Amino acid sequence: MTNLYYLITIIQRSDAAEYEDFYLDHGVNVTYSIPCNGTAHGKTLSLLGIERTEKTMLFSAISEPTLKELKRSLTVDMKIDLPNRGVAMAVPMSGIGGKSTLEFFTAGQNIESESTEEKKMQSDYELIIAIYQKGYTDLVMDAAREAGARGGTTIRAKGTAAGAEKFFGLSLAEEKEIVFIVAHMAQKKDIMKAIMQKAGVDTKAHALVFSLPVSETAGFRFADTVDKDGE
Repeated sequence: MTNLYYLITIIQRSDAAEYEDFYLDHGVNVTYSIPCNGTAHGKTLSLLGIERTEKTMLFSAISEPTLKELKRSLTVDMKIDLPNRGVAMAVPMSGIGGKSTLEFFTAGQNIESESTEEKKMQSDYELIIAIYQKGYTDLVMDAAREAGARGGTTIRAKGTAAGAEKFFGLSLAEEKEIVFIVAHMAQKKDIMKAIMQKAGVDTKAHALVFSLPVSETAGFRFADTVDKDGE
């Protein structure tokens, strides 16, 4: 199958239209937009008198050639590596539902695969996803930060379970919050372990945690520089 990726872009909500236009200009014709929030600590927010940072999460299915082009353009044209400009990450797709679906998502994109002899794209990051009871973001993120996480982005969702309504005492159909945390590979296990221990299924948060491989990233250079300067 042609190498495809699910591109996740997290940006300030005020920049959403700019990024959507950018993707259209680069042949990415199908992009889904979801309002979300940053995870600055509640105590810090109350001291500053501000609300949680409003963000937008964009989802796009893209081909490998498009990904290579976008990575450079996000840095050069959108200045995504500058503070508060956003982050982007590509998660490999293992399958797609037929030729028509492929054509729908990649219309206008070059979908030729690279040679199998070429080196596969790799990243030093993983995407950690935690699903938990509404209202426990601070508990989940406090655990994650203690293990080295820098921050995360939350969205709200509602379970659609039918039949078995309970799992470890957790109602699957209630409204949930989902946090996306991008972490270095070396920190992934510690962060997931901390969340499971301090906000897992046997706590009030009832958090369920899993991770996905990330093939490419953009927008993390500034944060990595800050981390190194602080060592």
